[in-house]
Amino acid sequence: MKLVTRLTVLLTALTMLLVLSVGWFAVSLSSRSQYSKLDSAINSVVASGTGHPNTALSDALNVVQAQSLDLTLDVIDPSGVVTQISTGTVAPSTKPTHADVRSTLTGVHAVANLPGFRMRSLDVGGGAYLVVIGSTSQIDQSSRGLAIDLALVGFVATIIMMVLVRLFMRRDLQTMDRLIAYASDVADDREVGPIPPSLGSSDVRRLQGALAIMVAALHERISIEERSVEAMQMFIGDASHELRTPLTVIKGYNQLLANPAMSESQRERAVERMRREIERMETLVSDLLLAAEVREAPHVFEQRIDLSVLLATRTDEFSNDHPRRLVTSTIAPRQFVRGREDFLDRLLTNAFGNIARHTSDDLPVRVSLIGDGVTVTMRIEDGGKGLPEYGVRPQRFRRLDVSRSRETGGSGLGMSIMADIAEAFGGTLTTSRSALGGLALTVVLPADGARIEVDAD
Repeated sequence: MKLVTRLTVLLTALTMLLVLSVGWFAVSLSSRSQYSKLDSAINSVVASGTGHPNTALSDALNVVQAQSLDLTLDVIDPSGVVTQISTGTVAPSTKPTHADVRSTLTGVHAVANLPGFRMRSLDVGGGAYLVVIGSTSQIDQSSRGLAIDLALVGFVATIIMMVLVRLFMRRDLQTMDRLIAYASDVADDREVGPIPPSLGSSDVRRLQGALAIMVAALHERISIEERSVEAMQMFIGDASHELRTPLTVIKGYNQLLANPAMSESQRERAVERMRREIERMETLVSDLLLAAEVREAPHVFEQRIDLSVLLATRTDEFSNDHPRRLVTSTIAPRQFVRGREDFLDRLLTNAFGNIARHTSDDLPVRVSLIGDGVTVTMRIEDGGKGLPEYGVRPQRFRRLDVSRSRETGGSGLGMSIMADIAEAFGGTLTTSRSALGGLALTVVLPADGARIEVDAD
């Protein structure tokens, strides 16, 4: 059953219950009022003859006639014979008995012998009794008419309530139908656009907002899962491909070492080669794990990093470690980004490590950092031979220069890891020819918005 149907049925039932309760109370109150009025009329007739039995009959008759009371006056003698001295509009078809008389001497009552009537008796002496009887047929008929009128009013009120419910809840129900359809599309993994807007009440708007947050979180989780699976598959493929070569070398030298005819110098060379291959494997595995971690990193980072301080520190360390190089730097202060400091530190370590590994130790290096409030641009240049091509996004295990071979100690992952880190922070890494003659690495990252507030202080 749809929600709109449930709400309509519920509100209709509540409306009917309310109308029935009010109707019952009104009918009951009206009926009691009319019964009280009839009882008062009967008591007034009885009271007129109380205390003077000799004139009780005439006094009672005078009261009935003077007030035009619709009552029946009967006299029952000691033998039980009933004489009717005044007849109302509706007269009882059954005569009262002595038992009925005795049960009504103290007040007005309905007796089983006279259904549809109320009566009271008065002792008028000599064993005779005056019986005053009033019909309740008009009261019952009036109550039935009132009940029918109230039922009609209740029916009309119910119809009006149903129409009002449909009118007032139409927008909310239409919005909920659209949200249900949207959620079904998401659950069935169908292509969906933006979440339908809410034009209804605040409750439906809150529901729409909660659904939007849930869908966004679901998409983020799916994206993270897809990146995780992709990173794992790439890790397995890259590891199996790159580890095959050093393992083959180690296996070959291990077999050579088993040859007793090898000289001591040959054994030393074999052990040294195996050591280098093991170290290369350790570096390769470490880089693969880092690449996988960077790819799985969330898009939103909480850590606020002063890139100016970090870059200045790594530049000074590189200059101290390579005193023959001319290292110049132009670093704008207080340039903040959002990310992970260990990732940025690895990016700088790879950049300076590549310079140290692939260029002569007397060639110049230039470092710069500028920001415009929206982005932060970092540029690291060297005076080496550069690359055969520029502007190409670094790929895993693809060495842009044949001279940068495995023999230099690199894993072939350094440049791709740097690009992955920049992209994980929402930035880019590009290569170009430096004015110094070698490679210029340019990293552009989004500036942290909090920097504006800090400068304003």
